[in-house]
Amino acid sequence: MIIIDKVLISDEAVEEQFVCDLEACKGGCCVDGDAGAPLSEDELPVLDRIYEQVKPYLTPEGVAEIEKQGRHVYEKGFGAVTPTIRHQICVYGIIENGIVKCGIEKAWNEGKTDFKKPLSCHLYPFRISRQDGYEAINYEPREQLCRAACKLGKRLKVPVYRFLKEALIRKYGSAFYEALDTIGRKWKKKT
Repeated sequence: MIIIDKVLISDEAVEEQFVCDLEACKGGCCVDGDAGAPLSEDELPVLDRIYEQVKPYLTPEGVAEIEKQGRHVYEKGFGAVTPTIRHQICVYGIIENGIVKCGIEKAWNEGKTDFKKPLSCHLYPFRISRQDGYEAINYEPREQLCRAACKLGKRLKVPVYRFLKEALIRKYGSAFYEALDTIGRKWKKKT
């Protein structure tokens, strides 16, 4: 277990290798699961604020579900999450060339909004939980869905924390990431 600034980080964060392989998984993490993407309380007003800028990027079915369910919903056991269409694809999901992508992120890429996408999506396959005043980061790829990403990460020799550098800096800041990278480099030398 690694501890940086009251954040507990599983050893797998530096030991395991991972690089998303969208050609293989087709963006299945936006479809697969028991609920939509987890949202922090800070993200709820952001989704309200950016909705009109994001709306043109969404599917008609996604827009209809948002207008019916809201920009976020509460699911027992999960808290605030993005709504889904028939308990499958996220309402913010769009399909391009057979791959599910994020309509919020597409709007961000085109400069229409200042919000990239929900942090839980950006950090995947890391999952964050809270325990006794600490945040805990665990590496939780989906066994079947992420198999190709694990293979690609190994082939490219990219530790999962490095793959998620931008998301980790977004969540915890540059100093946190630099500390984790220093630990990761030392860890690699030991193995």
